[in-house]
Parts: sequence; C-alpha cells; structure tokens
Amino acid sequence: MRARDFPSVLLESAGAWVEDNALRLSASLAFYSIFSLAPLLVIAVSIAALVFSEETVREQVSAQLEALAGPRAADALETLLAATATQKRTGTFTAIAGIAVLLFGASGVFAELKDALNTIWGVVVKPGRTLLRLIRDRLMTFSMVLSIGFLLLVSLLLSAILTALSKYMNWLLPLPVFLWQTLDFLASLSVITVLFAMIFKILPNVRIGWRDVWLGAAVTSLLFVLGKFLIGFYLGASSITSAYGAAASVIIVLLWVYYSACTLFFGAEFTKVYACKFGSGIIPDNRAMLWSEAVHARLISELDRPQIRSRAARVE
Repeated sequence: MRARDFPSVLLESAGAWVEDNALRLSASLAFYSIFSLAPLLVIAVSIAALVFSEETVREQVSAQLEALAGPRAADALETLLAATATQKRTGTFTAIAGIAVLLFGASGVFAELKDALNTIWGVVVKPGRTLLRLIRDRLMTFSMVLSIGFLLLVSLLLSAILTALSKYMNWLLPLPVFLWQTLDFLASLSVITVLFAMIFKILPNVRIGWRDVWLGAAVTSLLFVLGKFLIGFYLGASSITSAYGAAASVIIVLLWVYYSACTLFFGAEFTKVYACKFGSGIIPDNRAMLWSEAVHARLISELDRPQIRSRAARVE
C-alpha cells in the first residue's frame, strides 16, 4: 500500500465501522469485560509471578495500567484486581474452584470478542455446533487468556533489560532519561501491537495472513495510546466520582473498556479493508461461511418449505 492510499483506507474503514454498528458491539464487550477483566489480570499476574516476585509484578502491572489507561482507570482496575486476588486465597478446594471460575470468567470476554469480530469480518459460524466444537472454541479463548500472561511476562522482561541496560550505558555514556523512557514506551507499544495482531489473526473464524494484520494492529495500538489521553482529559474534567459514589470505579472501567473496544473494532475494520484491497483477502475457515452465503442458504431453505411450494403452485 502506498502512502497516498492510507487516507482512503481510513475513510472506508470508518464507513464500515459505522455500518457494522461498532458502538453497539463495543457496549456489549464493555459489559462482558466487567466480569472478565479482574480474573484476566489475576491470571496474567500469576503467570508472570512464576519468574518474578508477585510484588514486582504488581508494581509493573500498576505502572503498565497507568501508562495505558491513565491514573483514574488504573486505580479502578487495581481495586478490582486486589478484590479478586483476595478471593483467590481461601482454602485449597476453594482456591481450585476459584481458579476454574477465573479461567472461565476471563475467557468470557474473548468469546464475546470472537463473535463481534466475526460480525465485522462478515462471517457466520455454520449451524450445528457440536460439543467438541464448543470445547475447542473455549480452549481457544483459554489460550488467549494464557497469552496475555505470557505477553505480560515478555513486557516485564523487556522493562528489566532496559533498566539494566540504562544503568550500564549511563556508566559508559550518560544519556537523557527521556530516551530510556521512550524506549520503554516503544517496547510496551510493541507488546500491545503483538496482542492486537494475535486477536485479529487467531480469534475470528477466518483465514488471514500475518502480513495483513500487522498494519491494522499498529494503527489500533496508536489509537489505543491516544485514547489514554482523551479518557484522562474527560475523567479529569468530569465529576464521575461525586456523581456515582462507590460505583465510580466500575463506571471508569466501563468507559475505558468502551473506548478501547471502539478502537479495537476500528482496527479490525482497517485490517479487513487493507486485507481485501492490498493483501490476500479474508476467507472463512472450514467452520464458518460468509454472511451472504448464510443468507442465501436461509432463503433456499425457506423457499424449499412445503407451505411455500404449495403457495407458489397455486400462484402458477
């Protein structure tokens, strides 16, 4: 794609974003996320704590959340994380049951996200979902949950490497602090881009090349970071805490996830437009079909009903 094609792809993506009613899809995803975000964070922290101490992981998670969501949303997410983590540490049987509930709850948001991306991609799962397919789909969402923990671990490793490197380089050649902060920000942005690329590639029931998802993932990451400043400005100028009282933390998380979902779905539309115009296109996998094919099959089945055939015979 040439640079002059970029504005037209953005405009077409915006039109498709409106046409697919992405605001409604984002609201639905934001609702599901209330029940999934805290378990997702607990699992991610637990995986990263296998290498680092839990205290170090929590400090890094707090810093990452503040960098991504702003201080107000980060405080609200940390409150949910602390409450969920406390519930996890209660007896052996309860802990095992709690882990199962955490996994199921954390995967719920990915199941909803999968359906939303299928809508945006214009595909629908073929009827006749078997128990095996349901288990396979749920395992896929579980794998995405575990991937979040792995990416958090990678992010922590990169931060640790950059911190050690900055101390060593400052001993040899003093460099400005903002340079290392910029490198740390770029490392975090790269991890987010990888996460979005995995979501676009793995979750929906389509076949799409890796080279077609990277640009859309990068655009989504940049909009995601921009949203932090917009949401921070809105929360600073509004009086949500005084208006909602104890429920303010939930409202703040909802607002942040709602904008994040809007951004994610715009990135999905951008990826779809780019893949169809400049890439290898989007093809349904063997468990799905295009929406147009589904409508056509439904019409054929409706026309093949005995009542319809008898009415058609009387008309003739």
